[in-house]
Amino acid sequence: MSNKIKEWLPVVIIIALIFLARMFVFSPVKVEGHSMDPSLHDKQRLITSKISNLDRQDIITTKEPDNQSIYVVKRIIGLPGDHVEMKNNVLTINGKEYAETYLDEFKEKFKEDKLFEEYSYSKAFQEQAANATSFTDDFDVVVPKNQYFVLGDNRLISKDSRIFGFVDKSLIQGKVILRFWPLNELKLF
Repeated sequence: MSNKIKEWLPVVIIIALIFLARMFVFSPVKVEGHSMDPSLHDKQRLITSKISNLDRQDIITTKEPDNQSIYVVKRIIGLPGDHVEMKNNVLTINGKEYAETYLDEFKEKFKEDKLFEEYSYSKAFQEQAANATSFTDDFDVVVPKNQYFVLGDNRLISKDSRIFGFVDKSLIQGKVILRFWPLNELKLF
């Protein structure tokens, strides 16, 4: 083997490994919009794992079932076979109440009518949401086989399973494992 090949072989191997990891293991994602406030914010950058197991309350990236050219970031609420119910802002899965502590701050601001002071929502949205009596709409669903029920954390504006229906497992890109941008908000999930 020539010296030139020996010099370049490690570089070629590293590039190939990075390419393969990007293709089959990890994927970078940019959050667009406010549907995951307060957990994730517009313009933040994430890394998703394509090989992680999925569980309730995991944050994922997925194609929208009704427009598969759009990728969205949502939270898994219901797994295949789950009976999911939301009534009076209380989430129940298979008869057990689930605390959504990641929403506590938002729910408190909603009650105090201060939610819209922090975020730059349109005036029309603010007026519509001001008339809402609940942070989220009530629903009662059973999740079909190989499907997931997903919601955005900002239930007032999120387009999620309440609108586009269940998400087939084949549409899920990956589970969010890291927020890397901005650097001062670095976080493992």
